[in-house]
Amino acid sequence: MTSISYVKQQRITRLCVRCGLLLMQYGAESAVVVDLSKRLGLALGMNSVECSLNFNAITLTTICDERCITTTRDTINQSINVNLLVQIQQIVNKTEAIVDRNELIDRTTLAFDELDKTVYPTWLVSIFVGASCAAFAYLNGGSWSITAVTFIAGMVAMFTRIYLSKHHFNPFITVIVTAFIASLIGATTYYFDIGNNADIAVASSVLLLIPSFPLINSLSDILKGYVNIGIGRAVFTYMLTLSACVGIVMALVLLRIQHWGF
Repeated sequence: MTSISYVKQQRITRLCVRCGLLLMQYGAESAVVVDLSKRLGLALGMNSVECSLNFNAITLTTICDERCITTTRDTINQSINVNLLVQIQQIVNKTEAIVDRNELIDRTTLAFDELDKTVYPTWLVSIFVGASCAAFAYLNGGSWSITAVTFIAGMVAMFTRIYLSKHHFNPFITVIVTAFIASLIGATTYYFDIGNNADIAVASSVLLLIPSFPLINSLSDILKGYVNIGIGRAVFTYMLTLSACVGIVMALVLLRIQHWGF
C-alpha cells in the first residue's frame, strides 16, 4: 500500500467527520453514522477509523501507519432529510467500489460539495401537512366543517413551524408557538360551535408535532448499544412533547375552554 502523507490523512479525517456530521444533523441513527464514517475512511486508505458520538457532538479518529489524527465537531439539529442520507450512503458505496485511488479524495470531496440539499417549498409542505391532519380528523368521525378547520389549523401551524425553524428559534419555543397556533385555530370549533365534535379538530390539528422519527431513532440507538445518545434523543423527544402540551394548554386557557377530550 502506498504511504499516505500527514496532509492527506488530515483531508480524509475531515471527510469522515463531515460524513458523520451530516448524517447526525439530518436524522440518521447512530449505528448508520458510525458505520458509514468508518467505511468511508477505510475506503480512502485508512488502517482504522474510530468514531464516538454524543447528543450534540461527534469525535472521530483516523489511524494510518501508526499515526493518529483526532477531530471533534459540534452538531446542529436540522430537519429530517432522508434524501440526503441516501445520497451520502451512495457516495460511500461509490468510493468503496472505485479501484483506482488516484484523485479519490478529490472526487469524494467534490461529491460531498455537490450534495442536493433542496427541499420542497414551504407552501407545498404546509398544504400536505394540513391535508394529512384533515384526513385524520375525517377518519375519526369529524364532519366536513371540522375537517376544513383542521386543514387550516394544520397548514398554518406547519408554515409557522418552518418559518421559526429557518430563523433558528429554540426548538422548544418553536413547538410551543406552533402548538399554540394550531390549537387556537382548532379550538375555534368550541368557541363558535362548529361541527359535530370539536375535540377532533383540536386533537388532529397538532398531529404534525408528534416526534415519531426522533423517538424511533432513540429507541433504536438504545437497543443497538448507543445508550448515551439514545437517552439524550429520548429526553429531547419528551421535551418536545411537553412543549406541545404547553402550547395546547395556553390556547385552551386563552379561549377559556373548561373541558377538552373525548
